[in-house]
Amino acid sequence: MVKFERVAGPFQGPTGGLAWDGSGMLFAAVAEGRILRYDPRSGNASELRKYTNRTNGIAFAPDGALYGCQESSRRVIRFAEDGSTATTGYLLDGCYHNHPNNLAVDSRGRVWFSDPKSEVRASGPQIFPPLAHASVLRLEIDPFRKLWSLRRMTFDTVAPRAVALSPDEATLYVAETDNAPTGKRELRAYPVLPDDTLGAHTVLHAFGRDHRGEHRGIEGMCTDGEGNIVACAGWRKSGPGPLVYVFASGGAVVESHPLPFDQPMNCAFGDAELYVTTAGGELWRGR
Repeated sequence: MVKFERVAGPFQGPTGGLAWDGSGMLFAAVAEGRILRYDPRSGNASELRKYTNRTNGIAFAPDGALYGCQESSRRVIRFAEDGSTATTGYLLDGCYHNHPNNLAVDSRGRVWFSDPKSEVRASGPQIFPPLAHASVLRLEIDPFRKLWSLRRMTFDTVAPRAVALSPDEATLYVAETDNAPTGKRELRAYPVLPDDTLGAHTVLHAFGRDHRGEHRGIEGMCTDGEGNIVACAGWRKSGPGPLVYVFASGGAVVESHPLPFDQPMNCAFGDAELYVTTAGGELWRGR
């Protein structure tokens, strides 16, 4: 059984996405507009970036660039090592996309991200309405023209949340997390087809209600070295708490680990240890 210990926080508001830089774990203090770095050797968490405008999901690209889902600006941005930031593509068929939440970067440097609708108020004048759909989108840069293109990848999602790629990048995992009373809460697997589109999804796991009638769905997930999907789901008000699930690539539940805190938000591995962020603004480590 994995034992979890709190290693940082609490911070103001939820903590979100995580990214391992080789020796430390980066994580987002979403409401504070900061990206922090936890050093497991010293046990300290220090500020890496500030004024990040509700950046949530973060991930490194193969070239070492750090990308983040900036919810308040409705864009995915690139954090440069010199402290500057650069925008990527934000127009889909001439319209602004929604509020990016979670992302995964593949070996070609393409950024796959969930683009749900959100109650978060975007920065600036409210002149760009949300898209008619909430989908997984993909960013790709032309290496010669240095221009970003944005492509819609899913056409059957209503509330995509977490995204992850299988180690061989042949499958895109999507958490459809619609917590409305009649909404679907599913872990889906989409095959990446030879023509670079996604095939019809397979539902690997469907979440119902817990014993109190509350909804349960995946907020964040990642894959491990064996190709399993590690996912954070559920929340607690009383009684049994939320869980970290380990799903085989075919959907079977391999393991489940109760968490000693309220709603988990995201998870990632660093040096074979699992780190989890929470709605309570904390960073926990499982061993």
